[in-house]
Amino acid sequence: MGREIERKFLVQGEEWRSLGTGTQYRQGYFPTSPDCTVRVRVAGDRAYLTIKGKTKGISRKEFEYPIPVSEAEEMLEELCDRPFIEKMRYRIAIGNLVWEVDEFTGENQGLILAEVELEKENQAIALPEWIGTEVSRDPRYFNSNLARSPYTHWRDR
Repeated sequence: MGREIERKFLVQGEEWRSLGTGTQYRQGYFPTSPDCTVRVRVAGDRAYLTIKGKTKGISRKEFEYPIPVSEAEEMLEELCDRPFIEKMRYRIAIGNLVWEVDEFTGENQGLILAEVELEKENQAIALPEWIGTEVSRDPRYFNSNLARSPYTHWRDR
């Protein structure tokens, strides 16, 4: 069984930009229930189908499978809800961790999030200087919720 343990933070400043290269992501969500999300993602020249269970704390079940890009593009166009999640993802290795910084475009323009996957929920980590407020437990920042309620539509951002 796959499990994702992830902490998520707002990003502050510009220092992170020089630390990694970006890959364009485009992803959409299939109509699902609150207990399960199913997404299709095109990341550069690769594509994935991902199923995620309900979040408990900062953990959830996750299953991800590579699929042909042509099939992913067809699923995005014909089966997924709108708007899509569009972002540049930067992978930044610091020590033994890899931070993924997502700079959103489209309907979520202006939002920059950093996430780090952990081996256990109580794992101690050193936060880089460009890490701001933690939003791990705020469901508004889940990509599936950003697709339903985009950042540019929030009143209290």
